Amino acid sequence: MLRPALIAAALLLSFAAPAAAAPAQVGQYVDILPVGLPVVAQGRLVNYVFVYLRLNLAPAADALRLRDKEPYFRDALVRSAHRTPFGAPGDVNRIDEPRLCAAMMREAAAIAGPGVVRSVVVTSQTPQHRLANPRS
Repeated sequence: MLRPALIAAALLLSFAAPAAAAPAQVGQYVDILPVGLPVVAQGRLVNYVFVYLRLNLAPAADALRLRDKEPYFRDALVRSAHRTPFGAPGDVNRIDEPRLCAAMMREAAAIAGPGVVRSVVVTSQTPQHRLANPRS
């Protein structure tokens, strides 16, 4: 007799608990599809690193309109990376995240307007080939 009552109470609590929790605050963002960025060492192309980026937007930004501009953000990133590769110094398997984020902030301001993109975050980076780093 007690067991069915406990099961019923557990079921009610399991449905009530998520409703009682405060909803998580999700900011506005634009995710950039993965992009293969070149890594150059000693003047030679040695690897590509596939990078996932997230552009965090200002609260008043029109996220839907900016998500439609994702190809423009991606194109600007590729062009910038081919002008000046973002390879991390001494590591042919990684991208220099601070330099990449700074360059993407400049490009994003040109595409979306000043103050629309609050920050750029590298969410993931994966090298095409895991290579030994060259000796200096």
